[in-house]
Order: sequence, then structure tokens, then C-alpha cells
Amino acid sequence: MTTTSPQGRTELLRPDRNPVRVLVVDDEAPLAELLSMALRYEGWDVRSAGDGAGALRTARDFRPDAVVLDVMLPDMDGLAVLGRLRRELSDVPVLFLTARDSVEDRIAGLTAGGDDYVTKPFSLEEVVARLRGLIRRSGTASVRSESTLVVGDLVLDEDSHEVSRGDDSIHLTATEFELLRFLMRNPRRVLSKAQILDRVWNYDFGGQANVVELYISYLRKKIDAGRTPMIHTRRGAGYLIKPGE
Repeated sequence: MTTTSPQGRTELLRPDRNPVRVLVVDDEAPLAELLSMALRYEGWDVRSAGDGAGALRTARDFRPDAVVLDVMLPDMDGLAVLGRLRRELSDVPVLFLTARDSVEDRIAGLTAGGDDYVTKPFSLEEVVARLRGLIRRSGTASVRSESTLVVGDLVLDEDSHEVSRGDDSIHLTATEFELLRFLMRNPRRVLSKAQILDRVWNYDFGGQANVVELYISYLRKKIDAGRTPMIHTRRGAGYLIKPGE
């Protein structure tokens, strides 16, 4: 699925509403870190490995939804890594990175089971765009309305005003919905009582902090009851929402 982050980016999510997982394999540590940072900025869960053996170990534990794989690795050829990956993760899309630019090398990579091919030097934007295409075509992510806010397993649809956590639908009053929407538009960010009053009740802070505390308690009973808590208090600072851990 896709959803829009508070920063305005469109994020790909797995069917379980967790971030898409990408494994980056490259023995050039600065390049691998730069690429990993760009992919994390997309909202994806990223791990990296510097050689073929490390890639295979990480893939078994991490179960990535896509792999960015350098052809030239210090311990084994990237094509050999791909062959072994395919035995355990037969459908995972693989994007090859290589300094080789000949037609024969491209054909070899694609014939071996690679899904796409980018030559060095490359732009980060191109790699991200190609990965998005591969992930969508693989069926890992499906399209979801951009009006949907997602934090962990909590989903809020701004158009239909439907809210759910996991498989459970949650009924909220109009004020509870506005409070939750404000929190979910700012995940992991501490929001003060004054900010919440101004945004949800549309008046300046002035001795009415108890109404915020009251409605936070209402939300907790509906969102967190019997589950891992998502709504948290930062004493003296305010409230925040983040995925349950």
C-alpha cells in the first residue's frame, strides 16, 4: 500500500502496514551508507551487508521485500549471491548495481534472475524510483488512498473517518477523531497541551489543560486498551504517538 507521510512523501507499506524492507549489499561502505540513508528517508526499513556471506545471513533473518545487490563483492560474485538468495526468497525483486556497462553484463545479470540493472555512477533518485517500481510490481505494496494516515498498526482514513488498529475497528467521537488525527500527522513528535488546544479546540491555551488530559485518557481506552501502548506522556512537555514496540 502507499500512504503520505507528514513530510509529504508517499511511503510504501507492506500488507501488514509495516515499512517495506530493503537489503543493500555493497562492499563500498560510504556508498552503502549513503544509499541506505536515502532509502530510510523514503520511510523504508533498511539493512546493509558488505559481502555475499553477510548478505545471505541478513536475508535469512530480515526477509527483505527487495534487494539492492552489487555485482562485484569481495568474497563471491553477485550473480552467485543472487542464485543462493533465490533458493530461499524466490520472489524477492533484485536491483543490480555494477560498474560494468556492457550489454553482455546486463544480459548476464537479468538472465541470472535479476529484475533490474543500474550502472555506477548512478543517481540516488534513479535507484529509489526503480526500487519503487520493482516493489509495486512484485505485489509487496498495494495502492492505498493518500488520505490514509498510518502509525504502526493504527490506521486512520481522513475521508471516511474510519479508524482501526490491527483487525479491530475503533469508533471515535468527532473530537477524539480530530485529536487522534493531529497526533498521527505528527508521529514521534511531542505535542504540547497548548498546541493540541489550538489545533483541536481552536482556542489559545488558558487554564483548560484538563480537557486535553481528559480526551487523551478517552483515546487511550479505545486505542491502547489491552494492546501495546502507542500514546505516551512526556511529563512537563506533552503527548506523542508512536508504533507499539
